[in-house]
Amino acid sequence: MSYHIVSIDAPQADLTCRDGQLVCTTDAGAKRLPLEDIASIIITSFSARIHSHLFLEAARHGVAMVICEKFQPISLLLPACRSADTLLTRRHLTLAGATRVRLWEKTIDAKCANQATIAHRIAPASAATAQLLMAAQARSARKEGGCAKLFWDVVSEGLSIEGFSRGRKLGGLNDLLNYGYAVLLSSVLQKLYGFGLDPMVGISHAIRERSAPLAYDLMEPFRPCVDWRVYQWVRDRPHAEAFNVSGEFRRWITGFSLERVDYFGLDLDIRGCIEGVVRGFRQAVLTGSARHYRPWTWKSSKWAG
Repeated sequence: MSYHIVSIDAPQADLTCRDGQLVCTTDAGAKRLPLEDIASIIITSFSARIHSHLFLEAARHGVAMVICEKFQPISLLLPACRSADTLLTRRHLTLAGATRVRLWEKTIDAKCANQATIAHRIAPASAATAQLLMAAQARSARKEGGCAKLFWDVVSEGLSIEGFSRGRKLGGLNDLLNYGYAVLLSSVLQKLYGFGLDPMVGISHAIRERSAPLAYDLMEPFRPCVDWRVYQWVRDRPHAEAFNVSGEFRRWITGFSLERVDYFGLDLDIRGCIEGVVRGFRQAVLTGSARHYRPWTWKSSKWAG
């Protein structure tokens, strides 16, 4: 059964296939894994050599290969038999409206719950935190905007930033958040491509040119992981230095994906947790049932940040 999503992220790697096994050779040595156990190979290595024999054998075993530039998927190589995963694609495109609504409700419930957890960690006695905790428990997908406003009120107050407004081109704290979200987006995209899901077919975000609505949808509950990481960065530095997207900041923010979490009894890093969420979403699409989709929340996690 093909179930492994293999990530090749060593600075340099040599990839080939021997005896039906993927062989990855780095400075640390060689590792092998049967191709029949692999669903996809994600290559983020800055300098990887890929032998043509691997392309042939990966195609024979139905293995997809995702090539990344700066960790962002830039090329997807699919075997001819997988160039159109007809069952998954049909189910994805014809997903019932009620199922889409339920999937989005579960996504927003998780995001708002995670925002409330962060707000309580920042300012447990704040009136805005109390309101956010109550708002997060409301059963409505419309609560996203209200929860976001309360959340950013708590964050800006905790960092002594007056008049903060969240926006991609507004500078300051937004520059740090934008970079962190880009790192998160690349991780989600890698997993979507790895499982054969089309990022263009979302459940809430609108389709626009060069956009990936499904990735934007599924990354929502993980945004507070980035927010918390950015909050810690700014809190511990003078404001004059804190908002510079420096090399040190880039190294710091990418660390969020390595934090260990508990995802329904499994001890995973955030990258593995994203894979679990995408795997569940794929099953929800195939079965037409939202019950298989389980967004991650701190409520089901032991992560302490």
